[in-house]
Amino acid sequence: LVAMKFLQLLSRKPGKLGMLFQIPFSQKQFPCLCLATSTCFYSKKKKVNSYEQVDQEKYKNLVYSVTSYKTSAQTPETILEEDNLLYGPPDKHRPPVKAETKTPRNWVPLINPNKSIPLLNSESNLPMKISLQKPKMPSVTRILQQTMSPQQAFYLERWKQKMIQELGKDGFAEYTKNLFLQGELFHTALESIFLSEEMATKEQREDVAISGYLSSVQHVLKDISEVKALESAVQHETLQYLGLVDCVAKYRGQLCVIDWKTSEKPKPSLKNTFDNPLQVAAYIGAINHDANYDFQVSCGLIVVAYKNGSPAHPHFMDPDLCSQYWNKWLLRLEEYMDRN
Repeated sequence: LVAMKFLQLLSRKPGKLGMLFQIPFSQKQFPCLCLATSTCFYSKKKKVNSYEQVDQEKYKNLVYSVTSYKTSAQTPETILEEDNLLYGPPDKHRPPVKAETKTPRNWVPLINPNKSIPLLNSESNLPMKISLQKPKMPSVTRILQQTMSPQQAFYLERWKQKMIQELGKDGFAEYTKNLFLQGELFHTALESIFLSEEMATKEQREDVAISGYLSSVQHVLKDISEVKALESAVQHETLQYLGLVDCVAKYRGQLCVIDWKTSEKPKPSLKNTFDNPLQVAAYIGAINHDANYDFQVSCGLIVVAYKNGSPAHPHFMDPDLCSQYWNKWLLRLEEYMDRN
């Protein structure tokens, strides 16, 4: 307290305060003004800004951004902007170069260039239905099952074990049996619709097992015309495999191999159908190289019908998409042949 009163007394005579704290140094006197409380000795000289010594023309934007900064908080955008000025723009991440698409060793075109199509078809308008024989030739279904990816096999096995845990082994066997039965009844009902060009029979419409599926596909059936084959066997004479095609008909004017699928869960996109697009592509290639069929197909359609009657999801495959899946099918076929 005494010291403060002493300083206040001296501050009234600022000259004496400076003299009091003069310290001899190399014959020069430097008044120490750091203890002065009077405003009359407060230095108003502007501090030297080190940024003024920077080549402002060269770093004009950087100097401006730094010297104009006041009290606003830094944001990620301002920090990134300053980093760009200091270090230049960041190198953009370059995605890894995609590996070259693997091509089949024994590549066969999807469309048969050697197959001649008659200008006029004088045969019956009834759809073709060739019975499936069982020569020493693998089926499309068998090939796809035995070349399934480890990831897909894992998920399938996990689903199977989960169902067995819920239903028991006998219950799961009964469940799968009913699924196959429902699929067969659904295909039979569709076949009767296409053959008679009328709605399904009253018994089929009222059958609880398939009534929902039939209601589900009604909006798709309106776009289907000119049915050329139903539940008909096909075989690729060059690649030596066979299959059973659900339907070949026009969908919105495009001739397609149509595959009818049933599901209890929604499958709104093509990727949800797993290997079904490869199956359709395999059937298209087989038809085009099968002498029993006097036409060629370049498009596919997978229709997923739902048991609860909700509108089915039709997944159309244009020629480009069919060609992509055809190449994948050829690779799976080669894998199967290598294993066997």
